Amino acid sequence: MGTAAGLVLAAGAGTRFGGPKALAVGADGTPWIASAVRALQDGGCGAVVVVLGAAAEQARAMVPAGSRGVVAEDWRAGVAASLRAGLDALPDADAVVITLVDLPGLPAAAVARVLAAAPGPAGLARAVYSGAPGHPVVLGRDRLAPFRESLRGDEGGRAWLHQHGAVPVECGDLFTGADVDRR
Repeated sequence: MGTAAGLVLAAGAGTRFGGPKALAVGADGTPWIASAVRALQDGGCGAVVVVLGAAAEQARAMVPAGSRGVVAEDWRAGVAASLRAGLDALPDADAVVITLVDLPGLPAAAVARVLAAAPGPAGLARAVYSGAPGHPVVLGRDRLAPFRESLRGDEGGRAWLHQHGAVPVECGDLFTGADVDRR
């Protein structure tokens, strides 16, 4: 397969969290956005796009060099809007690896493992943690347009991925897979 691109979803308002997660910083001072970008890059992605929405101007300053921020102007409409904005920013990708900003402990090894399980243009895989679906998710080039077309409102791609036979890739030995919803 050619070059995989990375996509970090970081547009939400983070209401349960108490503010936009795109502005969150780890205990060591590393912005969560930078952690997500690094995991994708070190896991095998070339270009990485970070989708911003809430507090986009502040968050743009946290997008590390070597990646690019795009704003989902309609981010309030839900995760589908963020996914579409990110996919539209990566029109030439051979595959896209999608993750969330609120997985600050995601290791590059999980990205690499899921990416390796989805070879070729029809590749489709997702990380699972003790059998529970999570991120990252990998879509080969042939899967991108149908996936994009299926997106609606505040529902992500879980049903579509299940319906189209995404290969489950156990990563529970590497990470918990739990997103951080509360401070």
